[in-house]
Amino acid sequence: VQLVESGGGSVQAGGSLRLSCVVSGISFDDFAMGWFRQAPGTPTNGRTGVACFSRFNDSVQYADSVKGRFAASVDKPKNTMYLEMNNLKPEDTGVYTCVADRFGMCPIYGWDFTGQGTQVTVSS
Repeated sequence: VQLVESGGGSVQAGGSLRLSCVVSGISFDDFAMGWFRQAPGTPTNGRTGVACFSRFNDSVQYADSVKGRFAASVDKPKNTMYLEMNNLKPEDTGVYTCVADRFGMCPIYGWDFTGQGTQVTVSS
């Protein structure tokens, strides 16, 4: 199983980025899929959920801090998950990782698989 993130970078506040997560070895139909952020100076277990897809329905759950600015989507034929981030703020800075949780429901508290992450830096 592999989850490979890409698309991070450095932007000014108000800018946009689109993250991708290419997934292999598992099916989106069998896992809850999510995006997490690890803010600077926080440990790995301090990652916070940003967006979550349940395996049981088509809805997406977002953290309150990103509602209206971020949009998550899944392209099943391409085995790819996306996170469109608009109107970025300095507090969005961190390492973004995608995760897969076989429990299948949102919010995700633990995961079975995760990628290495991609760095997002937003300057004021």
